[in-house]
Amino acid sequence: MTRLYLDHAATTPLLPAARAAMAEGLERWANPSSPHAEGRLARAALEDARARIGRALDLDGTIIFTSGATEAIDIVLRRAKAERLLISAVEHDAVRRAAGAVDLLPVSDDGVVEPLPLGLGATLVAVQAVNNETGVIQPLGEIAEAARREGALLLADCAQAAGKMPLPDADFVTISAHKLGGPPGIGALIVRDLATLAPSGGQEQGYRGGTENLPAILGFAAALDAGNAWMDRARILRARLDAAIREQGGLVAADGAERLPTIASYRMPGVAATSQLIRFDMAGIAVSAGSACSSGSLKPSHVLAAMGWDETAAREVIRISFGPDTLVADVDRVISEWRVIASSLSTEAA
Repeated sequence: MTRLYLDHAATTPLLPAARAAMAEGLERWANPSSPHAEGRLARAALEDARARIGRALDLDGTIIFTSGATEAIDIVLRRAKAERLLISAVEHDAVRRAAGAVDLLPVSDDGVVEPLPLGLGATLVAVQAVNNETGVIQPLGEIAEAARREGALLLADCAQAAGKMPLPDADFVTISAHKLGGPPGIGALIVRDLATLAPSGGQEQGYRGGTENLPAILGFAAALDAGNAWMDRARILRARLDAAIREQGGLVAADGAERLPTIASYRMPGVAATSQLIRFDMAGIAVSAGSACSSGSLKPSHVLAAMGWDETAAREVIRISFGPDTLVADVDRVISEWRVIASSLSTEAA
């Protein structure tokens, strides 16, 4: 049986172009901070990759390479020049862990962040561009305008959005290469104004220490160069899956919101997500329950809870996410298996 991988929101396979770029980087590896000829060549390749990433993302600001979005988020939350922190109730666990106990921005039943309150002042506001569980696209253009009027700074976690849609004009943008076909262990923080971030010394203009991972950076740039022409096909696939799930009595999380076409969460009423995951896996289909960073424990989703779902309903939700190679036949295979699982496990539960 051919395995079908539909957990691209967790991590997506390395694109061939990224693999080739990494191999080239490994062949000519040298420390980009070294002054000798080899080091200067490595520095030139690194800065060329930085420029290509900047063009692909179409963002103004300084690109600071990190080990991924999680580290980039941690840098901002610890070193942004703000007196207060405000995060949305549906932020990724990486933000929630680094932020600790802070005020939360509520969301609607469809997971869309409510308008920012007045009187923010020197506040750092953190809002995901795209939710990693539901695919909900937040109105970050409006949020960014409101933050600037209030004199606040905006951190946009764009791990799921980068390489798939235009990114917001935020003060801080975080991205991770392995979500878009690049290698794991590399990401970036884009800072509009370095004066809003306290330096720490070391490489990356003094904002992140450690020898730069040139092979991974080259793979990162190559993955972004590949583009996102497949997104139109993803919209068709997701619409097909949504319709079939509804017809089978399933529920689409955040069905009324604008969503990225590569991510969706579905509830199979009466069937626990743990049971669904096992059955799909036995059928050769890899899906997940909620965020990959927390699904190992299969704890209830804080995202769905913030949207008003009770614990029973939230524990019946799985996430399906597409990649560049996902086909109509793959979606039809999921639909067929969904029907089998829903029928057999619902009968057993009864």
